[in-house]
Amino acid sequence: MPTATPIRATPDEIEAVAFDADGLVPAIVQEQGTGRVLMMAWMNADALRRTLETGRTWFWSRSRREYWCKGETSGDRQYVREAYYDCDMDCLLFVVEQEGRGACHTGERTCFFRAFGSGATPGRV
Repeated sequence: MPTATPIRATPDEIEAVAFDADGLVPAIVQEQGTGRVLMMAWMNADALRRTLETGRTWFWSRSRREYWCKGETSGDRQYVREAYYDCDMDCLLFVVEQEGRGACHTGERTCFFRAFGSGATPGRV
């Protein structure tokens, strides 16, 4: 069973993140080992702090207006192994050990399971 590993970050690093007008920043989640992009969700400063402090991915749900820790309901947990910010400080990347079926609420390993031109049915799932 994977274990959570907190990531050390300085207050200056968190303060330097360029959150948008709603106080959010996109967070990309990538699978350790395979390099596959599993999902993208939104974080605010508190979700970022929680993620770094607990070693588990925390996000802000724009629709429900609440925090959620990935996998608490589904059991498909993510354990952070590395955390990065991009050159503009306006996008985050988390490399995780994915537990369970995967990251997508549909049961797919990744949320990016449909390709343009593949014949997949477009629209929300």
